[in-house]
Amino acid sequence: MKTLIIYATKHGSTKKCADFLKDRLDGEITVVNIKNDFDINLKQFDKIIIGGSIYMGKIQKEITEFSNKNIDILCTKKVGLFICGMNNSAEIEINNAFPKMLLENALIRECFGGEFIFKTMNFFERFIVRTVSKSNKDISKISEEKINNFAEVMNDKNTNIPK
Repeated sequence: MKTLIIYATKHGSTKKCADFLKDRLDGEITVVNIKNDFDINLKQFDKIIIGGSIYMGKIQKEITEFSNKNIDILCTKKVGLFICGMNNSAEIEINNAFPKMLLENALIRECFGGEFIFKTMNFFERFIVRTVSKSNKDISKISEEKINNFAEVMNDKNTNIPK
């Protein structure tokens, strides 16, 4: 089985999650940052995992464009969707991040959590995060448990594409 993990990241947390997930998946895994490689032959993959980070309630435009452009082929694959973010309204954010048809087709949808790593932020972002979180320290709320559970579902050979 060949699996593609396609992601977009702003500060590196989504890449960290994609790499962590890769290590837990069976078969041949390809990891692609959509910001570096927008032209991918999806037909060669059995499973496709799409992930991005949520900022100001939105996922990266590259993920939105990729999902919309490839919706027909994605709906013929075993698909998993994930987001990274620090907000507590993960289900709403996942539902807003991906097209409805893709959400209905997905084997699993999950929020892996997120991070505030100050050295990766610009001045404005640091100011906002410090104000909201009331902290100057890096914060990581990435859930290894959620990533492990996601991998288990994607690895399940008995799981069929939802209708």
